[in-house]
Amino acid sequence: MAKYIDPKCRLCRREGVKLYLKGERCFSPKCSIEKKGAQIPGQHGKKRTHGRISGYGTQLREKQKAKRTYGVLEGQFHGYYETAIKSSQNTGEVLMQLLESRLDNIVFRLGFVISRSLARQLVTHGNIKVDGKRVDIASYITKPGQKISIFEKATKFVFVAPNLTEKSVPAKWLSRKGSEGTIDRLPTREEIGSDIKENLIIEYYSR
Repeated sequence: MAKYIDPKCRLCRREGVKLYLKGERCFSPKCSIEKKGAQIPGQHGKKRTHGRISGYGTQLREKQKAKRTYGVLEGQFHGYYETAIKSSQNTGEVLMQLLESRLDNIVFRLGFVISRSLARQLVTHGNIKVDGKRVDIASYITKPGQKISIFEKATKFVFVAPNLTEKSVPAKWLSRKGSEGTIDRLPTREEIGSDIKENLIIEYYSR
């Protein structure tokens, strides 16, 4: 499966906000937003920072921000939109619930690791079980009632072990005990707590 392999800090600068893609670094003075501000990367970044953005441009940037926050490429992201638009419920909320239900995001939300990129690595390397069975697909869509756990060997990884001993609190719609968590229900839009404006994304694809 294709994935983004260029510097993640460039993505934050391009969107002008912190996307928290690099864990602890995002909370330190080393963060590129802290050091360079929200200047767009590249030779002509300063020139492109100023000026009025069109409605289409605003919608596009919101879509890109959501994609980059969850580590999803265009084809897959559009697939989530197609699923959401067919739902009888609020399209924007369903879209966000689909993104939140990805296995890599669940591992992150349970507090096993401190970033979605580390969660994706943990999943794709075959260190996560869903209902007792190994699942190594980061985009696997989980469902309420399923149990997510870490293989014993992975609990000793340096980027996992500290999170299992600390009293980290999972998202409200999840429950966790040690190295095992449960998806109690789907999250409400308020519980997702993202600054993503999903209505702009729906408008982008609906144009």
